[in-house]
Amino acid sequence: MLSMTSDLARAALDAAPDALIVVDASGIIRYANRQLTVLFGFEHHEIIGGPIEQLIPERFRDRHHAHRQHYIEHLRVRPMGPGLVLFARRKNRSEFPVEISLSPIQDGERLLVATAIRDITDRKKTEAELIVAREAAEGAREMADRANQGKSRFLATASHDLRQPLQTLALLNGTLRRLVEDPDAVQAVEQQELAIGSMSRLLNALLDISKLESGAIRPDPADFAVTQVFRELHQEFAQIAHNKGLLLQIEESALVAYSDPSLVEQILRNLLSNAIKYTRQGSVRVRASRIDEVVRVEVIDTGIGIPAAQIPYIYDEFYQVGVAANTTRDGYGLGLSIVLRIVRLLKARLDVQSELARGSTFSLELPSSASRPVADPSHLAVTPARQSPSEAWILLVEDDPAVQAATRMLLKVEGYRVLLAATQAEALQRAGDQPIDLLITDYHLAAGETGTQVIAEVRKAMGRPLRAILITGDTSSAIQELQGDELLRIVSKPIQAEELLALIASLLSS
Repeated sequence: MLSMTSDLARAALDAAPDALIVVDASGIIRYANRQLTVLFGFEHHEIIGGPIEQLIPERFRDRHHAHRQHYIEHLRVRPMGPGLVLFARRKNRSEFPVEISLSPIQDGERLLVATAIRDITDRKKTEAELIVAREAAEGAREMADRANQGKSRFLATASHDLRQPLQTLALLNGTLRRLVEDPDAVQAVEQQELAIGSMSRLLNALLDISKLESGAIRPDPADFAVTQVFRELHQEFAQIAHNKGLLLQIEESALVAYSDPSLVEQILRNLLSNAIKYTRQGSVRVRASRIDEVVRVEVIDTGIGIPAAQIPYIYDEFYQVGVAANTTRDGYGLGLSIVLRIVRLLKARLDVQSELARGSTFSLELPSSASRPVADPSHLAVTPARQSPSEAWILLVEDDPAVQAATRMLLKVEGYRVLLAATQAEALQRAGDQPIDLLITDYHLAAGETGTQVIAEVRKAMGRPLRAILITGDTSSAIQELQGDELLRIVSKPIQAEELLALIASLLSS
C-alpha cells in the first residue's frame, strides 16, 4: 500500500468528486480514494494490490497493456477532457463511459501514475438526447420545407388555373360590350362585368394571403427608385380617382429605398386603393421623405377617417370601417390584412394616423439607400411603332384554348391582326412569317416553357427590341426576372378587356 504521510491529504483525496487511483509502472493499484470504490462497487481491499485491468472491460485489456507501456516510455501529463471514447467496468460487469487524466509521480526511485476517472454517463445520455432532438428537428424542418414547397407548387398551379377561366370571362365580356346594342343586353353585360371584377378581386386577395401564410413569397431586396413605383401607381389609379371626382397627387421623388420593390408596390397599391375607396371628396396624396436612414412613404387622404376605437381592428380579415355585418360591401376587407403580412415579411414599419371625418395618413418606413436613382425610363429611346390597329400585327402566345380564343376575338373586334401560337417553337415560326409589332404571352406555358423565354427568343430571332406584354398570375417571379425592361409591360390575371386594350394602344403609340 502507498504510504500516506498526511491524514489531511488522505481526507482531501477521499473528498474529491472524481475517482482517484495511483498505479505503479507494472499496472498495480497502490492507492484508491473512497469515490473509486463507490463508483466501481469494489471494497477497498479488493482494489488495492490488484491490476488496473480489473477496472477495464475485457475486450480492451490486451490493448490497454500496450497503451500503458507506451505511456511509461513517454511520460506526460494528460488532462481530463474530450478525446477517445473510453469505458470502465464495475464489479458487477456493467460498463459505463469515462474520461481520465494521467499525471506521473516520482516517489524516490519508484515511478507512479496518478489517474483521475470521471463518470460521464449523464453527459453521454444528454449528448445522445441532443443528437436525437437535432435529427428530429432536422427531419421536421425537412418535412416543413417539403410541405412549403408543396404549398408553393399548389398555389402556383391554383393561381394559374383559377385565374384562367376568369381571364376568359373578362375578355369575352369586353368583346360582348363591343358587339351588343340592345339596351337589355348592354345592361346584362355591364352587370356581368361587375360580377367578374368582384370575383377577381376576392380571388387575388385570398391567393395573396395563402401565399404569404405558406411562405411561398420571399423578399428579394434591392435598391430601387421610389419615383418609379410612384409612376406605376399613378398610371394605375389616375383614371379611377378622376372618375370619382378626386384629386390624385403622387409626388416625384429622388429617393432610393432598399427593399423588395414589387412587394412595396403591392403594399402601396392596397393603401392607395383603400384611400380612394374611403374618400368621397377632396384628394389623395402620395409622397416620400427621408428621415435619417429611413425612407418614409405616406398615403394621405381626406376621407371618412377611422374612429380611434376601430384602429386596432383594421388589419383583421374581412373587417371594414363603418360597414355592418350582413350589409352590402364594397370589397372584402382583406387589403390591409395583406398589407400587414407583407410589412412583417419585409421587416418594415407601418403607422396610421386618422381623424374621423377629416382623413387618414398611412406611413410606410423602409431602409434608405446611398445609391443614386436609376435612369428615368421616360427618357430612354424607343423604336417607333405603327399606331393604327388595322396595320398592327400582334403575336398572341397562349396554350389555354379558351383564353386564346377569347383574347383573339377581343383583338379582332378592336381591329388588330392576330397571329396565334401555343409554344415557343410556334411563336418563332409565326414571327418568321410576318413582321410583328407586339407580342402578348402568358407566363406559364406547357412543357415548362415560360413567357419570358418566348419574349427573349422572339426578340433574338427578329433582331430588334420587340414590345411585349406578359400576362401572369405569378407576377413576383416574372418581375424579378425581367426587371428594367422598358419595352415590357407585366400585368396580373385576370386583366380586364379595357385595361389590356389601353396597354396595347399605349405600347404601339410609344
